[in-house]
Amino acid sequence: MLLGTLLILLLAGAAPASAHAALRASDPEDGSVVRTAPTHITLTFTESVGLLEDSFRIYGPDNRRVPMEEPEHAAGAADTARAALPRDLGEGTYTVAWRVVSADSHPVSGAFTFSIGKPSPTPPAAPQDHAEHPVTKSLYDTGRHLAYISAALLIGTAAFAALCRPPDTGPLRAPLLFGWWTLLVTTAALLILRAPYEKGTSPGTALDVSAFPDTVSGRPGMALLSRLALLLTAALLLPVLRGRSPRTRVTAGAALSVALALTWASAEHASAGIQVPVAMTSSVLHLLAMACWTGGLTALLLTLHRARTPPPYDTVARFSRLAFTSVTVLVVTGAYQSWRGLGSWSALTETAYGRTLAVKLAATVFLLGAAALSRRWTALLARPAAAGERVPALVGAPGPPPAPRTTHMTTVEPEALHRRALRRSVLAEVVVAVAVLLVTTVLTGTLPSRAEAEAAKAPEPQVAGLPGAQALTVPYDTGTPGGSGTVQLTMDPGRVGENGLQAVVFGPQGALTFVPELRVTFTLPSKDVGPIDANLTDRGGYWATNDLTLPLEGAWTMKLTVRVSDIDQVTVERGVRITR
Repeated sequence: MLLGTLLILLLAGAAPASAHAALRASDPEDGSVVRTAPTHITLTFTESVGLLEDSFRIYGPDNRRVPMEEPEHAAGAADTARAALPRDLGEGTYTVAWRVVSADSHPVSGAFTFSIGKPSPTPPAAPQDHAEHPVTKSLYDTGRHLAYISAALLIGTAAFAALCRPPDTGPLRAPLLFGWWTLLVTTAALLILRAPYEKGTSPGTALDVSAFPDTVSGRPGMALLSRLALLLTAALLLPVLRGRSPRTRVTAGAALSVALALTWASAEHASAGIQVPVAMTSSVLHLLAMACWTGGLTALLLTLHRARTPPPYDTVARFSRLAFTSVTVLVVTGAYQSWRGLGSWSALTETAYGRTLAVKLAATVFLLGAAALSRRWTALLARPAAAGERVPALVGAPGPPPAPRTTHMTTVEPEALHRRALRRSVLAEVVVAVAVLLVTTVLTGTLPSRAEAEAAKAPEPQVAGLPGAQALTVPYDTGTPGGSGTVQLTMDPGRVGENGLQAVVFGPQGALTFVPELRVTFTLPSKDVGPIDANLTDRGGYWATNDLTLPLEGAWTMKLTVRVSDIDQVTVERGVRITR
């Protein structure tokens, strides 16, 4: 039943798209002016999205919320969200605030405006209640960190005990119990916090039982619920498997480990994007290899320190082979996932996802260096010197005046020295491995570069209902407190000849703001034409002109000057294509 649920989660994400949803288009377009009231609001994303009860909130020109029907997917398209509007919408500017859940479990939100007839003198501000709640997000991210670490500890320790076969397994009971309990508690906490995390509300709303059915019906909620069931199943099976053969125990443990890994792969980046089946397989293998290596390192370190008798060379050698296999799988799957997430080499330095990935790669290089050192000490343990062999050691003669340091021979067990060095190198591996896990958790919550690039390729919006019209959003920043924001401009028809131009100024918080002066000029450098002043006038909340004449087609340069006070102003340039 559990494996069936996980397979459903796997197949449900097989539609190609870009991981971590980004808004690709909206109807009506952002900043557009429509002649008649639209019947629906439609948003199209770069991947399939889950809808919330209030995924759409629309505020009218009077800043009151517009009642509307519950959102749904348009025509069965999982990447499109749609909601019907009332038929009696009046003239003016409307603000649409939206919030959906990506196929990779991360909520995304935003806001835009459109106008019916003409813009309002005072458009409504985008509401703030769709923003992330910092406490909820912090608690949820902490839970995700702990879940990754505890899963690695649980799976890795079990793999070390089953495959490396240490004679004394007593030191492994504590990490197994700690990993199981921590993963159980964090998974339950993530399931409880899922609803407020998706809605961007405070942790106190997690006690709202009415939201639980919607939580568990979504893909992330199903994955968390399946993980809880798998952990409880593992606890029930443990007494049954104790009397079975080692092969049976290893097979059952491997099946549970793969199922646990699927609960991550089915609800994160691998579940959406290109090549989903390959990505899901790669993600499962990557997580298991990471757990066998990093969790196994912790188990080896505890065995080296706490076992009643030091582990024999065969145990250490088996783990060395397991680690080598894990590293090989990590390199192959990591290279594939990096290509899939980045999309280009330049994204490695130009995007947040790429820079985070670079940090992970650097930490992994250090981890490989420590692993190579551990393999060296493991090889030396394979040929220990005879007991009582004399090896060089440095000692100093105490007492004033200080005597010069001399070298003499003392009796030291070389195997003890090698084992002590192995403990230190393994400890270094464990420390770096924890850092890699933390960076990995951050990476899973970052918009992949490929998705970011795809969203950026979306064409500049055109004004709905006005063929050929252009809508531009230009950010500005005077460098003074409160002196930043955006200007939304609409040019109709955006062609050679006479044009109308309207501009609405928004402040740093996205609310409508009033400025003492707004000036727009156009220059055509290739023909040495301009500057042509648009002569915008204040129309009581927005700036406009109806007689902007652009005589030639080509790539024009628009200069936008925003003055926010008597002495503070800034000029921003933007390219505008004018056609016939």
